[in-house]
Amino acid sequence: MRRVLGVLLLAGAFTAGYFFRGAGTAKPERTVLYWVDPMHPSYKSDRPGIAPDCGMALEPVYANGAAPAEPKVLYYYDPEQPAYRSGNPGFNPETGNELAPHQEGAPPPGALRVPRRKQQLIGVTYGTVEMTSVARTIHAVGRVTADETRIHHVHAKIEGWIEDVAVGFVGQQVRKGELLFRLYSPHLLAAQQEYLLALRARDELASARREETRRHAAALVEAARRKLELWDLTADQIAELEVTRQARRALAFYSPAHGHVTQRNAFPQHWVKPETELYTIVDYSRVWVIADIYEPEISAIGVGTAAVISLPSLPGRSFPARVSYIQPELDGATRTLKVRLELANPRLTLKPEMYVEVDLRVTGAPRLTAPAEAVLDAGHTRKVFVDQGEGYFEPRTVEVGERVGGRVVILHGLRLGERVVTSGNFLLDAESKLKSAAGAMSAAEAPAGGGGSPPHHHHHD
Repeated sequence: MRRVLGVLLLAGAFTAGYFFRGAGTAKPERTVLYWVDPMHPSYKSDRPGIAPDCGMALEPVYANGAAPAEPKVLYYYDPEQPAYRSGNPGFNPETGNELAPHQEGAPPPGALRVPRRKQQLIGVTYGTVEMTSVARTIHAVGRVTADETRIHHVHAKIEGWIEDVAVGFVGQQVRKGELLFRLYSPHLLAAQQEYLLALRARDELASARREETRRHAAALVEAARRKLELWDLTADQIAELEVTRQARRALAFYSPAHGHVTQRNAFPQHWVKPETELYTIVDYSRVWVIADIYEPEISAIGVGTAAVISLPSLPGRSFPARVSYIQPELDGATRTLKVRLELANPRLTLKPEMYVEVDLRVTGAPRLTAPAEAVLDAGHTRKVFVDQGEGYFEPRTVEVGERVGGRVVILHGLRLGERVVTSGNFLLDAESKLKSAAGAMSAAEAPAGGGGSPPHHHHHD
């Protein structure tokens, strides 16, 4: 009996000690005074929920505990002009607005929060800010001219009389090697006879014992032949002279190239001298185009730049060309620089002095670009909505440059890799303006000063 009583007493003591310890360590229940927005501690509510400004869950403030620590202030900004920032509190000198703090972890100033379901309803789509090789077209007007390297001037290198003319009018098309005229020249006749005498002497001295004699005879032949070549006798004419051993009274002169006769001074029975230009023959199978490039566009063009030539009179037809030369001097009157382009003209469609349109395709260094549909025209400014994640969209003012296909060059306001809204941004802009207007009205209705007034408790359903 005593043993049983001792066990009961021991169990009672253990149980009492357990409850005593449990009562001493139990966590007392705390009283919630209100709920607060951790990003904007000035916002308070008497029930849990979501902060309307930033969409974060409200945190409780207890009666026997301190309020949540305020996040670190990163900078101060103008609520009406979020792009204006300062490291210290104060006022925006442009608008006179008091600067608001931007705390660590808070969404960007002016950011708009749109739930995922609402994004789907308004059709929000995205694009990316990328580096793009900027290619653009420079438009110019040009004039067709002859390729100066394909202009051939025909002269007789010796005096004489023209006895026969085969090409008798300007504009006539000739082929290379085609007969132009025949010339009688006493000097040329004498040169042929000298060559025939040198040939006869070489033949007679071929059996001479002395090698020096044979070499001398061969040298005379070579000198006489060289004289005929310098006076533009062809190899065939000299070979004929060697075979027939008869000098021709009048020798034929042939066209040095394919082309059209643009000038003619060869007439029968006319006495001509070496300085007389008998024919000018131009090959139009390749031509030049001289284009005028305005001063601001000069730096984008270089030798080798590709271009397309078109004629207003031939819609749908175009000719590929390339820049071959850039003149070193600017025309002071027109503020343009003349650029030369070369192109093939096999069908002779392009005529000298024609005016043509020139489109030069210029490819520059990669530039920062965004989809063109992401940029909203806000009058004097351009705006895009940048995706900040978690349903937040930051309206940001940007500076844009030229358009590149479906993209536009971004000069300022965006960073490489940022995601921007390309569809639904008009609705986002409208909602952002409504939010800004509501915020401005609330600020106007708020009492000035009021440092000692109790905080307002907002109900959030």
